[in-house]
Amino acid sequence: MKDPIQKYFQVGTIQWMSFPLSDPMDSLKAICRDSYFSAIELKGYGSPEKNAQAKALLEQSHMKVCYGAQPRLLGPKLNPNALDEEQRSKAEATLLEAIDEAAYLGAKGIAFLAGKWSPEHKEECYQQLLKTTRAVCSYAESKNMNVELEVFDFDMDKAALIGPAPLAARFAADMRTSHSNFGLLVDLSHFPTTYETSRFVIQTLRPYITHFHFGNAVVRKGCDGYGDLHPRMGYPNSANDIPELVDYLRVLKEEGFFNAVNPYVLSMEVTLRPGEDELIVLANTKRCLDRAWALLED
Repeated sequence: MKDPIQKYFQVGTIQWMSFPLSDPMDSLKAICRDSYFSAIELKGYGSPEKNAQAKALLEQSHMKVCYGAQPRLLGPKLNPNALDEEQRSKAEATLLEAIDEAAYLGAKGIAFLAGKWSPEHKEECYQQLLKTTRAVCSYAESKNMNVELEVFDFDMDKAALIGPAPLAARFAADMRTSHSNFGLLVDLSHFPTTYETSRFVIQTLRPYITHFHFGNAVVRKGCDGYGDLHPRMGYPNSANDIPELVDYLRVLKEEGFFNAVNPYVLSMEVTLRPGEDELIVLANTKRCLDRAWALLED
């Protein structure tokens, strides 16, 4: 492409993935100082004082702030589609808290993921997830904020209800009947883990996608990094490198997601394997995105 990628996307990174070893305030400063990024995806900073420090830095940065509530669920193993109502309510409560924290930090919404499910209770879990998501969307709507559900694997690692693209499309359609502030977040890293292609996922979910991630996954059993671990692009025995990223961008272009007026967020979700360096892996990811963009046809 002749035009820079920043014309069509707000390129971002996920702070806690890119900098798992650094002090969060130091890595926040590093991202805010890096003009390659016009978006940042973050979680809370652990205390009102640190949130206030982060808010001040973000206000200086002219970056789009996105809030990831996935760690709020994954860490304590909360399940927004739990059949047990007490457990479901706990997941809903932390997502409502996430909206408040996100609003304080300057984000216009939150992203989260579905919980684990059991095959014999798939439909009941689906209804529980609708119940949680509608409550979260209603609260977000009162604050003029959006809610995004990230699509994950359904049987490999996270084993989340949502899930394969056709089920994600059904869920998003159901949500849009009651809440226009709901959307889907899709990630190139997850396509190999759901046995789907970029073209199939993007075309299946076209009306509902509001946010993009890219990264890598190892889906060969027995190989280092197997599962939803987001190793660097081109990692040994992994599924994604520059050719797959070119294909992803090509499908996004064909499906009309290149938007110079109101660009979508496109964030890198890549983290370290043991012994790796944060800044080198981040530079690797930037190089891969730049090369893929250069190879994409106008």
